[in-house]
Amino acid sequence: MSTELFNQLEQKVTSAVEALELARMEAEELREENARLKQEREEWERRLEALLGKFDEVDAAAQQA
Repeated sequence: MSTELFNQLEQKVTSAVEALELARMEAEELREENARLKQEREEWERRLEALLGKFDEVDAAAQQA
């Protein structure tokens, strides 16, 4: 193989490695964001359950009155 072909191959390999590293970094960022969003959703669910429980209490008190 000529030096030119080796240089082209080396450039393509370098580009591929950089693309893979970028994809790994993006995947990690997405995993972190996903975990944050799951935690946020769980907090909203807890708050919603608390509000629904208060509505149930109001309904029960209204039915007893």
